[in-house]
Formats: sequence, C-alpha cells, structure tokens
Amino acid sequence: MKRILAAVLGLAMGANGLAMLAAGSWWYGAVPGVTETGPFNPHFVKDIGAAYLVVGAAFAWLAARPTAMVRGAAVAAAAFLALHGLIHLSEAAGDPRGLADLARDFPGVILPALVALFLTLTPYGPKELRNAQSPA
Repeated sequence: MKRILAAVLGLAMGANGLAMLAAGSWWYGAVPGVTETGPFNPHFVKDIGAAYLVVGAAFAWLAARPTAMVRGAAVAAAAFLALHGLIHLSEAAGDPRGLADLARDFPGVILPALVALFLTLTPYGPKELRNAQSPA
C-alpha cells in the first residue's frame, strides 16, 4: 500500500515539475490560485518546477526501494512539501478568505504534504520491505 502511494505521489509531483519546467506559462494559468500570488515569473516557476521534479524522483525511488538510504532522500522531499504546505496554512490563517483558499489548495498542496509525511515517518512492514531489498 505504501509503495503504491509513493508511486502515485512520485508521478504526480514529477508531472507537476515537468509541466512547470516545460510549459510554465500554461501551468501558471491552469493551476487554481496561482495567478493570485503575483505576476508570472518564468525563472521562479522553473526553480520550483525543478524542486518538484526532485520530489517526484525521490518518491518514485521510494516506491521502488523503500530502504533506509532511499527513505532519507524521501524525508528531504517530504520536508519541502511540508514546508510548502505550512506556508499555505500560515497565509490562510491571516486572510478572511483563508478557508476558501485552503479548500482550493488542499488537494494539490496540503494532501501531498500529509501523504509524504506519512510515507516517510511511519515504519514499513516486513512484507513491504521483503521485495524491495537491493540485490547483493
């Protein structure tokens, strides 16, 4: 179950990163709420796209091999997602439209952060690890 979640998260975050890198202006207009954060900055969108691409790779790797070393890489990726989510939460806390913003941002920002924290901070069972060990 965790490996499937990690694969889905890796795919979604990686696809988001690729879209930001390859079609930043399209991404900027297509993602709800992004245009409210300020004018389009192609360099900034590509910077964040690179971070999302790394997050996607880390969780795809975790799906393939949930070993201690790989989980360490995924913890760093989860930290990015969690901090991003906390930024959205803190901004919503001081805004009269905060609940509407959180409802809009939940599927793409808060939920991925929660899933990432679950995948990296809870133990994997023996069955999940048995098929993931690196060959000797």
